[in-house]
Amino acid sequence: MGRTQNNEISDESRRPHNPYASHPEGLKIALLRPRIPQNTGSVARMCAATGCSLDIVAPFFQIDDKKLKRAGLDYWPHLDVFVFDSLEEWLERRGGDSLWFLEVGAPRFYTEARFAPRDILVFGDEEEGIPAEWLCERRERHLSIPQKNVRSLNLATSVGIVTYEALRQLSWRSIL
Repeated sequence: MGRTQNNEISDESRRPHNPYASHPEGLKIALLRPRIPQNTGSVARMCAATGCSLDIVAPFFQIDDKKLKRAGLDYWPHLDVFVFDSLEEWLERRGGDSLWFLEVGAPRFYTEARFAPRDILVFGDEEEGIPAEWLCERRERHLSIPQKNVRSLNLATSVGIVTYEALRQLSWRSIL
């Protein structure tokens, strides 16, 4: 009984086994060029727990990074992960979908948005954020989290805050 030690989980068991692990009407979380493995691992765990799928857009660290494994533990098999080689490829594939861009300096807060099934919540990397031209082109889809006295919140924290609000609005559809 008890929890399996992280070093006892093989690399193979960390890879997604079910390409349809997320809820068909669930949200998608997109991380654009994530730089900190622990943040990505925490977001992956949250996605597995909520039925959301995860888009990861390169460049980024190696998926088999030891810190990512520790943060994601054994949740990778319960997660839909889609990896894109560039921002351009991701935007070409997902650009027609309902995208919400979460970044500081937005004209409105995430609580003012009306989320819908299959929306994509987009978060930029920990240093550069979302490309400014994307935010200018989609000003009505640019949202932020209210905050004071800090430059920004942790990426994984921000993803969790907005994801759970969207799920609440959708009556927890992908969880229950």
